[in-house]
Amino acid sequence: MRGDTLLAKSRNARVAFETRLAPVVYFPPEDVVATLGELTDLKTFCPFKGTARYRDLVLPGGPVPNAVWTYANALPESARIEGHLAFMPGVADQIRIEAGPIERPKYASASGPMIDWLLREAGFIPTPEALTKALGEKLREHGVQVTRISIMIWSLHPLIAGKNYVWDHAKADVSTFAPSYEIHDHPAFVNSPLRHVSDGLGGVRQRLGSDYAENSFPIMEDLRDQGATDYVAMPLPFSDGRVNVLTVTGDHPDGFSTANLGLIFECIFVISRFFEVFTQRENAQSLLETYVGKRAGARVLGGEIRRGDGDEIDAAIMFCDLRHSTRLEEELSRGTYLELLNHFFETTSSVVHEHGGEVLKFIGDAILAVFPAGEDAKAACATALASARETVEELRSHPNCEGSVGVAFGRVTYGNVGSKERLDFTVIGQAANIAARLCDQGRHSGHAIVVTDEVLGDDQDADDLGGLVLRNVGAPVRCHGIGINHTQT
Repeated sequence: MRGDTLLAKSRNARVAFETRLAPVVYFPPEDVVATLGELTDLKTFCPFKGTARYRDLVLPGGPVPNAVWTYANALPESARIEGHLAFMPGVADQIRIEAGPIERPKYASASGPMIDWLLREAGFIPTPEALTKALGEKLREHGVQVTRISIMIWSLHPLIAGKNYVWDHAKADVSTFAPSYEIHDHPAFVNSPLRHVSDGLGGVRQRLGSDYAENSFPIMEDLRDQGATDYVAMPLPFSDGRVNVLTVTGDHPDGFSTANLGLIFECIFVISRFFEVFTQRENAQSLLETYVGKRAGARVLGGEIRRGDGDEIDAAIMFCDLRHSTRLEEELSRGTYLELLNHFFETTSSVVHEHGGEVLKFIGDAILAVFPAGEDAKAACATALASARETVEELRSHPNCEGSVGVAFGRVTYGNVGSKERLDFTVIGQAANIAARLCDQGRHSGHAIVVTDEVLGDDQDADDLGGLVLRNVGAPVRCHGIGINHTQT
């Protein structure tokens, strides 16, 4: 009943029990007395029952969209409800059953040793790739004839939409893909089970046999050509609500059995938590690398999170700023100026990284970069100097983009400074101060690059600037100027 309207009345209704889900009553079509509309475009996929099609419920007060579903071509294990009709939860507000309430069965665990393995051993697997492979092998060990597993995990990364781990039994290996955000517009994804599941439309079951032509996605053709007989895509939910996707493909002549799928579904939330841990770590690493740099990010992720954590290291320090930034900001529109500033940061950062250095931070319109020396101070100075030269040349290829660079070498503290609750991972020391002062000095001398005597080394292509007195630096610093800026202030 819905209000005073009788929807269906039957002595031949059937009740479907699915593990962990509420029982569903299916009515023979002749016992549904309510008026139904034509089939709608909505399709959902059940791994145990097949493809469901929907109809609107037509009532005097207006239609109830997609209120009734049916399996016109049910999978063999659900053949008894084929063609029957069921109402969506909440459509009927009164259900009267002569025999009394429907009791749910007391479900036993369908997983057994599989869950035991996940709880006792899988937690020691170090990578998502290794876990994907182990999962495939363990499922086969438990009688599930799976030939391919694909796990799509969406990420928090400025360039990568997610990670896709694909295990292939024939290759005995896992391939990892990292698609860009363009995947969301790619035709192969738009019409795929991955998108269907990710959009919260439920799982997908595709038997590559009897109902193949009815509800196929394009990828099914490729899988069938490879000998697959069954395919299931299911949500892999994370605790923050994100819906990732796990797919399994098999080649058993009869496809996956109900017990096979029950085993996987019983394990899905445990599997999901393992991948969530891997993903959270990758996201943390990605965010740290994005905001503090690769080396610094690795150190923070490794536990250096307290004020004072860090090391004293010998390093070449490079300080580079955008010349005429104040004037350019006044003359250019805000959008054009920001585009110019981002080009400056992108160009300088790319050059530094290509030479093995690390950008520690952006300071207004300037960049602070470090080139740790390790056991070879001369090499660190040479790579920092090469970075400075290449940066200046690269910047000049863009209109209005000109840089001043200062490079110094010395011992600095490389670690956490700041307040108890707000830290900054940076370098502190005289070499960093001198590099910043030399960058300023280039504006006055007209040189694009100013370096200390130690940084110049054996390179003779420079003007000797003598011993310069620098602000807040006690003794004069012998310096050299390299290159001439196109404009001077």
